[in-house]
Amino acid sequence: MKSGNFFFEFEDLSWFPHTIRESMTDYLRYLLTTLDLYKPVIPLIADGLNKSKTNKILDLCSGGGGPIEQLLPPLQNHLGQDIEITLTDKYPNISAYEMLALKLNGSVSFSHESVDAAHVPSSLSGFRTLFSGFHHFNKKYAQSIIQNAVNAKSGIGIFDGGDKNIFTVLGIILLHPIAFFLFTPFFKPFRFSRIFFTYLIPIIPLCTIWDGVVSIIRLHNPGQLIEMAEEVDRVNYSWKAGTVKNKLGMRIAYLIGTPLADTSIENGKV
Repeated sequence: MKSGNFFFEFEDLSWFPHTIRESMTDYLRYLLTTLDLYKPVIPLIADGLNKSKTNKILDLCSGGGGPIEQLLPPLQNHLGQDIEITLTDKYPNISAYEMLALKLNGSVSFSHESVDAAHVPSSLSGFRTLFSGFHHFNKKYAQSIIQNAVNAKSGIGIFDGGDKNIFTVLGIILLHPIAFFLFTPFFKPFRFSRIFFTYLIPIIPLCTIWDGVVSIIRLHNPGQLIEMAEEVDRVNYSWKAGTVKNKLGMRIAYLIGTPLADTSIENGKV
């Protein structure tokens, strides 16, 4: 965890049981894909890929695979070409990544090793994306993630969905327990531990609700995102930030950064 205050998230804690963390990220992947929450960012990613001259995406802080399953086919249709995606995380959910790689017919690969978003190995290339992950970090560490992308001359797209208000917090507290009760048997990959720690000892729902509420409290707005990025590099990179709305009316804050033409490198050139 890189936040230094009371509002920690269980997923960030190094001692937190891996089986609980995996079940939490499996739930979040189910939620993101079923509701298609990140669909409006497809044109933003496509633009970032074009400007970065790459057909590769390096997804950081992937959790359980996030919205990749829903975004990949329409993104490929939008661009008219195949896209390669590599999933990475500090605590990789390997079973979920294997399932996605099989389902998406080889378009998705993943790192078995722990990958810190601020210290990405040089062997991993592509336009970097973060979905629902950037709020986990305080300003200093968040800027180190941006700095690492700049050092590698890689494009980067940061996307965080959620409205920072009391109604969103109440929605998380009231609706997540119902969603867990109704849909847990359908989450993939199936885990007996998920059934046990949801229905008998509800650790997974309680920790997920806590993390969800804290996530809303810690969200960065577009002004904060662009400020952080321009403090890192306002000369060699082009930055834009803003919000888009999904079909549920939820705002998605985004930051897109791409190296200017004379500083870019070819990460899987189109």
